[in-house]
Amino acid sequence: MSRLKIIGNYLSPYVRKVLVCLELKGIDYEIDPIAPFVGDDHFTRLSPLRRIPVLIDDGFVLNDSSVICQYLEDSYPAPALYPRDINDRALARWLEEYADTRLADGLIWRLFYQLAIQRHIFGEATDEAVVKQAREVEIPAALDYLENQMPDDGFLFRTLSIADISIASFFRTASFVRYTIDATRWPRTAALVELVQSQPVFQKLARYEDCMLRLPLAEQRAALNTIGAPLSVDTYGTSTPRHGVSRG
Repeated sequence: MSRLKIIGNYLSPYVRKVLVCLELKGIDYEIDPIAPFVGDDHFTRLSPLRRIPVLIDDGFVLNDSSVICQYLEDSYPAPALYPRDINDRALARWLEEYADTRLADGLIWRLFYQLAIQRHIFGEATDEAVVKQAREVEIPAALDYLENQMPDDGFLFRTLSIADISIASFFRTASFVRYTIDATRWPRTAALVELVQSQPVFQKLARYEDCMLRLPLAEQRAALNTIGAPLSVDTYGTSTPRHGVSRG
């Protein structure tokens, strides 16, 4: 059986979600850790929206992190990352979708993009009004909703699920621009994120993330190779970034 391949950067919350699923299910994979902004024309053919992650399984290509995670669950059902109860499973999928869209709007596309991508990848000025709106309006509104969905303790559905993984993945990326949840205002959400991020699989991936954090894109692959990341031999990356839609 050929090794699964993931195209996508370790710092992406969408990529992290897929990698956590792969790791928990014990699936052998390799990764081409490019940012979507430097994907070549072949990457565009694989991902017509120029989004990450992309999964390639023996020539079968899939886009979108939620589609990929469901495919992995169907193909490798143990351990289950979606609740067995039909109502819980539907709610887990909803919370995954909420994280991928509403939560991501504030944490990633307003905050992280402005403070990290806009500034360091494209060399463009940060729009401080967008950052202020994210911190003061968008993110608090999303957290207010999440807080009402959180359990008093433990995981959302008793064992680690796609919902826990998704939510924690976005706050991990937001931490790279020094965003942390105010535990006095949203204590249950803060506790859940801390619990999930303390899991061995998140800690394993954090080692790769930390080694490339704040390195120029051109230097990240070499840094990952040094610490033994499961890199692909080839890459779809180029040296020139370009704007494009990159939600996964």
